[in-house]
Amino acid sequence: MGVLNIVLHEPEIPANTGNIGRTCVATGTRLHLIEPLGFRLNEKAIKRAGMDYWEHLDVTRYLDYEDFLKKNPGAKIYYATTKAPQTYTDVKYEDDCFIMFGKESAGIPEDILVKNQETCVRIPMIGDIRSLNLSNSVAIVLYEALRQHNFAHMNLEGHLRNYDWK
Repeated sequence: MGVLNIVLHEPEIPANTGNIGRTCVATGTRLHLIEPLGFRLNEKAIKRAGMDYWEHLDVTRYLDYEDFLKKNPGAKIYYATTKAPQTYTDVKYEDDCFIMFGKESAGIPEDILVKNQETCVRIPMIGDIRSLNLSNSVAIVLYEALRQHNFAHMNLEGHLRNYDWK
């Protein structure tokens, strides 16, 4: 299996990006950040957000969405949005695909969604909840993509120190 890619379009909250970065490290997933960011990625800010694993993260920054597209020609991109007609479990995530999430306050811009309707996906929710937390949404969709690939290259067993499961 190739490597999956998470894309954050103009993320605003450093703690969310930190949580997402940690999830990416734990799963061997690449993180792509499209500017402008709502925070600085300097060492002090990273440490304050508890991102001591950031040095192990495969992360790329882009000036804007056009820069991202230019540097990833032909990329298969899924756009996570509350406005999509299909759910995140309705699609088959290809090796090396990209799963994009929008900023916390507004999501992915609608002009991008309109041009990519066939690859927009959503997480089902009840009622009038606007959206789930960004880092939770990333984890939900990313782990579905990993499940579809049988969690390739991941540890599938846990071990208690003083107990034999057999």
